[in-house]
Amino acid sequence: MPAKSTNTNYGAVAISIHWISAVLIIAALISGFRAANATDLAVKVQVLSVHAPLAIAVVFLMLGRLAWWWFADKKPSPLADTPNWQHKSATAVHRLFYIVIFGMGASGIGMLILSGAGPMIFGGAEGQLPDFWNFKPRIPHAIGARLMVILLFLHIGAALYHHFILRDGILKRMRFGSDKGLVEK
Repeated sequence: MPAKSTNTNYGAVAISIHWISAVLIIAALISGFRAANATDLAVKVQVLSVHAPLAIAVVFLMLGRLAWWWFADKKPSPLADTPNWQHKSATAVHRLFYIVIFGMGASGIGMLILSGAGPMIFGGAEGQLPDFWNFKPRIPHAIGARLMVILLFLHIGAALYHHFILRDGILKRMRFGSDKGLVEK
């Protein structure tokens, strides 16, 4: 499988970034919701010490992904018989992913800076974890988490719709193992 994408399939780099990002985003969401609902301080700090690095990794992967698209690779063409509204919807969902991810990264960093919780989360320092709801970045962070869940359901739902209902092979473009290319209908 080539590193770069072809006109019909994503390349190994784009596929790797996609699937690693997907796993990290889901793990960051789960750990974030778990931390938000934790009542025990030790558990909350432990979960946040996993959540924050995961979220930082997601932001850096997204920056790498953008750099890859801008400077090194091109995306495959849409399938020939994909309706324009589906292509526009997919583009909108992908752009919203970036906006929400970068917004959540910024609001998360804002909460760490304003609350002073960084040393507890990253360094294991002792102390009382602040109530993050007292800091304004918490509101967009919470909204972003819920938007991310909705976007994930839309994205996964669309992929499954294409795979099981339309059977157009579009999901094959984002898998490892085949460098022959998706055959257009």
